Formats: sequence, C-alpha cells, structure tokens
Amino acid sequence: FPDPDLLPIVLKDQDIENIKKSLPELPDQKYHRYVETLNLPPYDAEVLTSDKNLAIYFEQVISIFPQNPKIVSNWILNELLGKLNDKGIDIENSPITPQSFAELISLIVDGTISGKIAKEVFDIAFETGKSPKQIVEEKGLKQISNEDEIRNIVKSVLEKHPAEVEKYKSGNEKILGFLVGQVMKETKGKANPQLVNKILREELA
Repeated sequence: FPDPDLLPIVLKDQDIENIKKSLPELPDQKYHRYVETLNLPPYDAEVLTSDKNLAIYFEQVISIFPQNPKIVSNWILNELLGKLNDKGIDIENSPITPQSFAELISLIVDGTISGKIAKEVFDIAFETGKSPKQIVEEKGLKQISNEDEIRNIVKSVLEKHPAEVEKYKSGNEKILGFLVGQVMKETKGKANPQLVNKILREELA
C-alpha cells in the first residue's frame, strides 16, 4: 500500500529525458555512437570502448580536432598504443597529451607534414614531451608542396636515371615506384608524395 504520508512523485517526459541525459554513457552506447555517428570501423570502436581511459583520451583528442575521427583512431590504435605497450605505460600517463596528439593529426591532415615524417615527429614527441609544431619547426620537417621545387628535383632524378626512364616509357609501370622513392630520398622524405607522383607522370609523358 502507498504510504499516506508520502506524496506521489510525478515525472514528466522532460524530467525523464533530463535524467537519461545526466546518466553516464555506457560502453555499449559509446560503441554504437562511434560506429554510427563518427563512422569508425566496428573493430576500432570495440577497442576504444574496451578501456574507459582510452575512450576518454580519444574523446579529448576529437574534442580538439573533430574533423577526422577515423585518422585519430588509426593513430591511437596503431602508433600510440603500440608505443605505450612497448614501454609499459598506461594511456592516462601517456607522454603525449591529447592536446599534442590533436596537434600532430592536424599537421598531417593540413599537409604540413607527410605521414612518414609524422611518425618521426611522433617518436620525438613521445620521448621528449615537446609539441609536434615545435619539433617540426626545430628540425625543418615541413612537407615540400611547392610544385616548382618538386619539379626541379624530379627533373634532376630523371636525368640521373635514363635507363629507368626508358623502361617506364616501354610500358614498365613499376619503375614509377622506384622513381618516386628516389625523389623522396632526395628530399629526405619531405616532398608531398601525391605531388611527386603527379609531376613524375607529367614529366614522363
């Protein structure tokens, strides 16, 4: 029987909705949000939601850099977790803060550095705690995206490898990969790979 001294509690729909919103998100709910809203692959979402602190780290990074959750997830799962596991460090004690991690991803996405150079920057940031921007400036690691500069390097490489040029023109497409590699070698990996590919094809046409 209801207690006559207690008034009945009447909850409106809005009250119920507010209570729901105030409850912490469960891992299963988080998983579905990552897959359906952030378009992460199910595997990524599963790993990220399997550890509360890992999910927190991911959320902090994408709150700073929301443009591309997929690349953030890729780098956390493939680079950061691998490094942390090697060193026996938990995610909450990561030498790379979510702020620095977001900065690194931003530098990749806006084309300031290539993916290859980004791994070098990541390693230095992990060991030193320096910000990715600081490392790029100090070490002169900015990606070369000037077409004229790349074209000059491409021409120089083609002059040094006449035999390979002939093979390519005879229909051996695989030689292109070798020539791209030579240009990247000349620029210490700093040339924009897409531009290198494009300009090489133009010069070999």
